[in-house]
Amino acid sequence: MKIVRTKSDLRGLTRGWRAAGETIGVVPTMGALHEGHLSLVSAACEQADRVIVTLFVNPKQFNNPEDLAKYPRTEESDARKLDPFDVDVFYVPEATEIYPEGFATNISVNGVSDGLCGANRPGHFDGVATVVTKLLVQTDADFAFFGEKDFQQVQVVRRVVEDLDLGCEIVGCPTVREASGLALSSRNLRLDDAARQKASAIYAALTDATAMITAGQQVSNVLDQTRDKLVKHGLGPIDYLELRREHDLALTEDTRDPARLFVAVWLDGVRLIDNVIVRDT
Repeated sequence: MKIVRTKSDLRGLTRGWRAAGETIGVVPTMGALHEGHLSLVSAACEQADRVIVTLFVNPKQFNNPEDLAKYPRTEESDARKLDPFDVDVFYVPEATEIYPEGFATNISVNGVSDGLCGANRPGHFDGVATVVTKLLVQTDADFAFFGEKDFQQVQVVRRVVEDLDLGCEIVGCPTVREASGLALSSRNLRLDDAARQKASAIYAALTDATAMITAGQQVSNVLDQTRDKLVKHGLGPIDYLELRREHDLALTEDTRDPARLFVAVWLDGVRLIDNVIVRDT
């Protein structure tokens, strides 16, 4: 695995792969790699001839400077975690490679970015859409792999790729969880053992709610009961707990639609998100 820090060096490699007729898969990350990220790397290695993992802590998707400052930077340990995989390049660009002096372009996606985290984190998905577009262009990827824990992010990126004709397939991969059910996240590193135990109630509550909805109970009543459960377990405040259609993330109470139940909840100053399928495609 080569560690590459400039887009010119990266393009020198990707041009050769293209000339050989090889496909390219990319796993965009902000580092602090965990088993969820590594499951994406494994999927990329299975599907693409060449694999690039990127590490860039994107300042444009943080609307809280303190959150950006606290975000873990663990490049050396991340590189070691990639060693067992057939990764060709670990792309770790400096900020100037992504946002050079005078950079003045912003990619904004309407619709799928408007609710959920988009409503609570103004500008967040503009930052995501902009940096992912840059990374897809720089890596010349055929496939890009994203975890479905951030399902809204997956749908935002899919919209960008389709609208801008980027020619890259966005592959959503299932959420990886701890034994307790807590969705793996780099933010979990900021939780102590007691908080992690409390956080396990999130997935349990979503699972119970899904069972009640599919059994025919009224969605609004189920959501009220689920909010109460989360609060009783010491979780909160709750930014959102909503049932939304998969394809456009519109609010719904029609359980005939392919839909997911989404939640964002705070615990000890850490914002945790999760979602579960209520009805699949």
